Amino acid sequence: MTGVPNDNQARSSASVKEDGCYPIDLTGPRSHTLVMRPGVGSLSIGPSHLGKRADLHVAPDARIDWTVFDAFATPAGSPWPRFLYYTGSDAGFLDWAQKRPIEEMTWAPVLSADLVVDASQSILHGLHIELGPSKGRLSLKLPKGPFRLNLSGDLSRFTATGDMPSSLTLAPRTSRRKNDPPITIPDLGELHQVTSLTLQNTPLGQPISLDCLDRFPNLDSLSLWGNFCNMDLLARQARLTNLELRFMPDLEELPSLGTWPLLDRFIAYNVEETAGKRLRQQMKTRAKTRPWTGYASVSQLRKSAWWTSEFGRPFSSWPKRLAKLANEAYNVAQASLAQSRSLADAEAAITAFTVRFNTLKGIETTEREDLGEAVWQLSQSDHLIGQSITEEMAQCWFDAAREY
Repeated sequence: MTGVPNDNQARSSASVKEDGCYPIDLTGPRSHTLVMRPGVGSLSIGPSHLGKRADLHVAPDARIDWTVFDAFATPAGSPWPRFLYYTGSDAGFLDWAQKRPIEEMTWAPVLSADLVVDASQSILHGLHIELGPSKGRLSLKLPKGPFRLNLSGDLSRFTATGDMPSSLTLAPRTSRRKNDPPITIPDLGELHQVTSLTLQNTPLGQPISLDCLDRFPNLDSLSLWGNFCNMDLLARQARLTNLELRFMPDLEELPSLGTWPLLDRFIAYNVEETAGKRLRQQMKTRAKTRPWTGYASVSQLRKSAWWTSEFGRPFSSWPKRLAKLANEAYNVAQASLAQSRSLADAEAAITAFTVRFNTLKGIETTEREDLGEAVWQLSQSDHLIGQSITEEMAQCWFDAAREY
């Protein structure tokens, strides 16, 4: 059913469940039109530069009346939207959540100054805070009820007090290059008291040092995703009952499973082949003296070529159509560079790659950065020039040819 209700319908209805278009007073009288579509339980709110990634466009500093969503419900009668994504400075959703629970909230705060907010009375089952390049720091008093906290980006901009989340996920901003110096998780204050921690990184990105784990004395559950260094420091986590390793191309320094006397659940999924075979044997050996009481599995062992093909290029998060075109253009450029005997040949190959995207729709800031990284990778590939292609040189060719 699709329709446009009268002025007061959306606000006066006890529960609007039908698909359709509804005028709402989000930032002022009838400021926005909310579209409910079949099977869609999420809603994204943010600045206009997000384009189609935001369902409702609002200025970063706009005041929002979050209660306009009180009228809406899923067909089953639970609050709608179930999942909210918001980019901006209005923390009023935390007050709103004192009466209206939020199942999953993703917030990218845009702050011109430091902000202190109290979420201690908010009912949030999951809160993801994306800490982008903003001037202000965010200090949050955490909810009292059990909830999951996920922090990504510039973690140094965040502090927290109050009750500990049931689980904490940290995804610090890292560079794309695995040879860059390792980064260390910054001091997170009271959050170091959590018992369940997940650290996330890309498989071939700048490594995260595990020396940060010494600050987490209470861990009994640890999940690692991606590229890390100082793996030997895991031996100090004697309390672990659960250890999970996913998409990890380097496990050479991983201690033996016998290091953790309380471990009863273990997962290794999409890991380097040699280490994976070693872990399988260790699992069997451990089971002879103390059977696994929880789930234990080592699966999807990967050779080195797999990591390069799956994660070596910066197009993995692109839509399939664009990614296909990007990879085809990359292959052509790589083949041309392999035959290059002069810097002029190399410039021609990289220019041709760059120009290929000038007429394509969907090349915005993120995609431009991805293409810049692809140009750097191409400049490091094999050629017959007899001298290196510097990053500055490749970037100059890229900037001269691109129109995006």
